[in-house]
Amino acid sequence: MDREHLILATQEIAASSDLYILIDFLNRTLKHKDLIFGLSKSQDEGKFTVTVYKTS
Repeated sequence: MDREHLILATQEIAASSDLYILIDFLNRTLKHKDLIFGLSKSQDEGKFTVTVYKTS
C-alpha cells in the first residue's frame, strides 16, 4: 500500500549535532498525529533543511 506525504513546511537551519536527536524525538512523539519530520543537508554549507510531512 502506497502512502502519500504532503509537505506542510520546510525550514533551513544551521547545522547542529543535536538535530538528529530532535528529529527522532519529534517522529516518535508525533507519529500518532500522522506527522513525519525529515532532515537533509542543504546546498548551503553548514545548513540543514527540516521538512514536516503529513501522511494520508
